[in-house]
Amino acid sequence: MSDQASTGNGAVLMYTTAWCPYCEQARQLLRSKGIAFAELDVDAEPQRRAEMFERSKGEYTVPQIFIGSHHVGGADDLQALESSGRLTALLADG
Repeated sequence: MSDQASTGNGAVLMYTTAWCPYCEQARQLLRSKGIAFAELDVDAEPQRRAEMFERSKGEYTVPQIFIGSHHVGGADDLQALESSGRLTALLADG
């Protein structure tokens, strides 16, 4: 996956770590739907944690997921979007 921090319309970006079970849960959901996503590993690139903190308005846990400029939140928030049927619409709107 790409490690570009900017996301285009509908593009999915996740700030993650390699060992996080919630990150893996989010990856699996996105993959199961055939949704491409980019990851930024905040352990491998520590400066990305500050970027994540700023973009998410103070969240410091991973994953932090963005669709376009929309801050989704974490894995539970992503699952809630999917369960409510709003994930597909948000991806279309970006």
